[in-house]
Amino acid sequence: MNFNRRTVNVNGQQLNVIVEGEGPDVLLVHGFPDDHTVWRHQIPALVAAGYRVIAPDTRGCGESAIPTRTSDFKIEKLVADLVGVLDALGIDKVRLVAHDWGAVQAWHLALWHPERVERYIALSVGHPVAYAHGGVMQKLKGYYVLLIQLRGLAEFLARSFDWWPLRMMTRYPAEFPHLRQRLSRPGRLTAGFNYYRANLGMLFPGQYLRVKVPVVGIYSDGDIFLTEAQMRNSEQFCDAGWKYILVEGANHWLPLDAPERVNTLLLEHLSATWYDHLE
Repeated sequence: MNFNRRTVNVNGQQLNVIVEGEGPDVLLVHGFPDDHTVWRHQIPALVAAGYRVIAPDTRGCGESAIPTRTSDFKIEKLVADLVGVLDALGIDKVRLVAHDWGAVQAWHLALWHPERVERYIALSVGHPVAYAHGGVMQKLKGYYVLLIQLRGLAEFLARSFDWWPLRMMTRYPAEFPHLRQRLSRPGRLTAGFNYYRANLGMLFPGQYLRVKVPVVGIYSDGDIFLTEAQMRNSEQFCDAGWKYILVEGANHWLPLDAPERVNTLLLEHLSATWYDHLE
């Protein structure tokens, strides 16, 4: 599906940004190994419901430029890009929805710039402290984070035998052809890995701020990379309202594997008063 694209220059980077629809602004932030197309089922539904959707390809992903240094992928710069996109589009405050590494960025956006976020819906990844303190099971599920630190070798292994190791790691045959096409482009695989390399210290967080905007955490019981506990335990860091939702029978890629359920949840919890009626 073709969406309206803009090139936005922020922080010395050229970012490809999808802007569709009219109405209250919803910022969608994808993760790795995705780009804005992970939201291909959500964008039309949100637009039809009367929202304006902003869905960037974050730096190094999709059609956005690839920075040259690993340090260019530090979380501070990723969050600055999101703020820069909002500034470039003249947006003061958004409803925020994010998945995977996009959720990591979005948690920090909500922590550091609460004045720019009306509410936040996090898919799969919980609060940074809840993730880092996720226990042995989360460390085991996140084994790939350490493997990715082996620069060059990780890239070689991922591509070996027609991308067989990455195919086995993701366990999502229906989406893998799209994933492989994206990561086969020059520099894209290393760019994706650099998110993990530049931010390894996030596995051992210090004192984090508490979230001052309402948050919904959505987790799928088929997630092979993340534990339910790291999402559930995010509640203790959310001061302005929290709601947890479990989606049964879906894998890690909630927007793609359970699009109708996700769309229903987004439309329900993007409404103006959901956080006034938390159970």
